[in-house]
Formats: sequence, structure tokens, C-alpha cells
Amino acid sequence: MQIGEVAARTELSLRTIRHYEETGLVLPSARSQGGFRLYTEADVARLMVIRRMKPLGFTLDEMRALLEATDRLDSDEEPPPEEREELLARIRGFEQVTRQRMDDLRTQLSRAEEFAATLAERLTDARR
Repeated sequence: MQIGEVAARTELSLRTIRHYEETGLVLPSARSQGGFRLYTEADVARLMVIRRMKPLGFTLDEMRALLEATDRLDSDEEPPPEEREELLARIRGFEQVTRQRMDDLRTQLSRAEEFAATLAERLTDARR
């Protein structure tokens, strides 16, 4: 599929997808004869991983590290047991950080909801 369809499916801008290409996070699987970027379902899945990591504050380098680990585990060539354990440990680390960041976001959301309720109450009191 072309970049426009990928952008629509991932809800990422063309500019963002091109930026991820420039940084080496996601490369188009092919180019058309006219030079248009062509992406596969695997490329879309990769972009979705990046899209989910971004709001959690992961850096491009952290995204790259996770993608490299999952790419290696998903490759046709089985990594040696020691390397496999290291890759799984890296992914577990990302899972732990993700869960902590989710907890932090829930706390922030709760505080924001409390603040909104305080403002609504103030407005209600002002109308009396």
C-alpha cells in the first residue's frame, strides 16, 4: 500500500511516517516504478508499535531498541538461547516501564478530573 493509505490506517501524518523512515525506524518494503513508497502489513504493524510508544514518552532510540529485539525474535533464524533470554529481558523491561507510565498517566488523569470537577463546582456556585 502507498503512504497515504498507511497514514490513514495508522492515523499518523505523512510527515511523521517520513520522519520515522529518515530515522530508520520504519523503511518502506519496496518502491513502485514511479518511486512511491510501498508498505506491507508488517510495516503498518511496526508503525502502530511506534505510535503506541510515543505518548508514553519513549525516545526514538528506545523505540529502535524494542523494535530490534522483536525483529530478532521474529526472524527466521532462531537466536541462541542466551541471546533469546537477553532479548526477552529487554522486552520485559519495556513492559515494566510501560505499566509504570500507564499508572502515572492514570494518576494525572485522576487529578485532571478532580480539577475539572472543582472548576465545574465553582461555576455552579457562581451562578447562585
